[in-house]
Amino acid sequence: MTLEQFSSTIFKSLRRIDQRKCAHAYLGGLLAAPGKKTLRRIAAAISRDPSAVQSLRQFVSLSPWNFDDVMEEITHWVAHRHPVTLWSIGRTVLPKRGDKSVGVHRRFDLHSGRTLNCQLGLGSFLHVGAAQIPVDWSLYVPRAWTQDPERRHDARIPDSEQYLPTWAHALRLVDRLSARLDSPSAVVLADMSNEADVGYLVRGLAMRRRDVVVAVPPQVAVLPAGEASPGPVSAGSLLRGQVLEGDGLAPPDGSPRASGPPSVLVHLPAGSPGHSLGPAYRLFASASDTGSTGRLWLTSLVHHSPAAVAATAARTSGTTAVLDALRQDFGLLDFAGRSFPGWYHHMALISAAYTFRDLHGAIAPAHRRPALRLP
Repeated sequence: MTLEQFSSTIFKSLRRIDQRKCAHAYLGGLLAAPGKKTLRRIAAAISRDPSAVQSLRQFVSLSPWNFDDVMEEITHWVAHRHPVTLWSIGRTVLPKRGDKSVGVHRRFDLHSGRTLNCQLGLGSFLHVGAAQIPVDWSLYVPRAWTQDPERRHDARIPDSEQYLPTWAHALRLVDRLSARLDSPSAVVLADMSNEADVGYLVRGLAMRRRDVVVAVPPQVAVLPAGEASPGPVSAGSLLRGQVLEGDGLAPPDGSPRASGPPSVLVHLPAGSPGHSLGPAYRLFASASDTGSTGRLWLTSLVHHSPAAVAATAARTSGTTAVLDALRQDFGLLDFAGRSFPGWYHHMALISAAYTFRDLHGAIAPAHRRPALRLP
């Protein structure tokens, strides 16, 4: 499939010819421009027309076209060509200067170990063999933005967009994927190891009858299954106790110890008084690169082998790799616009570019591409 054919399919929801032309040009520029993907570099890669920069800026930040329609086309395009049994949710911190970019706030970034001025985006990814394709995004907008009429107006935040905690953004991404795809057996994989409220996400996915493999923080509260407990304990302390009790010891019946990561069956504490505990989950720890206990995970796949579930959990590294590629090669960090629609438009365009390159390979270098006159 050529880039032109791919572009005409993914952007067919855009109503006007000039919009589809700009979308194709921007897509080609993202794939061909070297280095940082500023509007000037993208425009220079696809056109000699000095007005191209303004045309692309207008298209991304101001032109009225629907992000959801484009991402739905990418989702269907991928799913109709490749079997998909695993979805993942990824988070990306986008450092920003100043306080004008929509949703910008101060946040501690676990990866860098620093408190940053940043946006926070969550994305959903379809696993296609060894590849992962971004098919949806959700921008975290703090209350300082949603409750400020002037900020809402300046950033063009729609009335329908209200404050949501990060776990609710993740559930929204799952709901949108569920509406697009008939995949009731798809497992949801997510790294929420720095989210104290991850229990809400796990319970929400259980209500949706979605199997999960979710990284959780050590302090998340759990109840050991099948035994009397005075109350919730932290996942980290419970699993450490399991490791210490079983370290070097065979089971009391003399049978060999099961292979795989240390694990224990648990429940999440009831969401409110009088509610039942809900399903059992397997709490386990992945091994770190040094061989010590790594991240903690909860999974509803209690009847699967621990090794198989651990292999699924390990695929979060692939989600991280995709986000790194989007930063380095597709301009994830380079959008200079400030509006809510502009952010989503930019995310749709870089997702389309990544999908084409990852599933079809690189396109011709910029110096071989013909000049393109934009509207």
